[in-house]
Amino acid sequence: MRAGDAAHNRSMTALRRFNALIVAAVLTPCPLAAAQDAVRTREEAHLLHRDPQAYIAMLENPARDAYQKPDEVVRALALKPGETVADIGSGSGYFTLRFAAAVGDGGRVYGVDIDPEMIRHLNRRVRDAGVRNVQTLLSEPDDPLLPYGSIDRFVIVDTWHHIEKQPEYLALMKKMLKPGGQVVMIDFQKRELPVGPPLEMKIAREDLVRQMEGSGFRVVQEHTFLPYQYFLVFAAAR
Repeated sequence: MRAGDAAHNRSMTALRRFNALIVAAVLTPCPLAAAQDAVRTREEAHLLHRDPQAYIAMLENPARDAYQKPDEVVRALALKPGETVADIGSGSGYFTLRFAAAVGDGGRVYGVDIDPEMIRHLNRRVRDAGVRNVQTLLSEPDDPLLPYGSIDRFVIVDTWHHIEKQPEYLALMKKMLKPGGQVVMIDFQKRELPVGPPLEMKIAREDLVRQMEGSGFRVVQEHTFLPYQYFLVFAAAR
């Protein structure tokens, strides 16, 4: 078999499996079935992100709640009325609208994403829900484009492993935080899991902690109730 034919076959196999994942995500409300929908390869991950409607369907699949535990996450964050939160990689708004309810009318939530289709989708959700304290922001891959000194908390869920220039991004976030502000990182543990990205795309907890410490942050809190993800809260080191 020629190299080109082999590559084509791999691509078609990934596409077929990707399509099967999306059908399962849309049609199967069972958490156990959804837990079998891990993306196994980088190619599948890239296919998923290139199809906005399929990606939204997977993000919003009710079965996700079984492992993501969004309401518990929001309670653990203990967001205060009036806070300003930046939801980095807000996607479909899975967490954005929950954060908006927690910070109240006097607070603000930035829904930050680099995908115009995701921003349009979130704009429609915000409008249809009558939410007035969410501002969407189409950002750059290496810059959240938020005002300096404006953010109480950055919350980054299942997104950090997508950001390529992480040290530069951290330096910008540090400038954008208010004094005493926090960076919350929730991402998949670096081991084989029934959900989440391919193993080679994941960042181990220990590696993330070292990276954050090298950029002038320290762990101030850790939650361990998520079955497949670490949940770390960082603040700027004194």
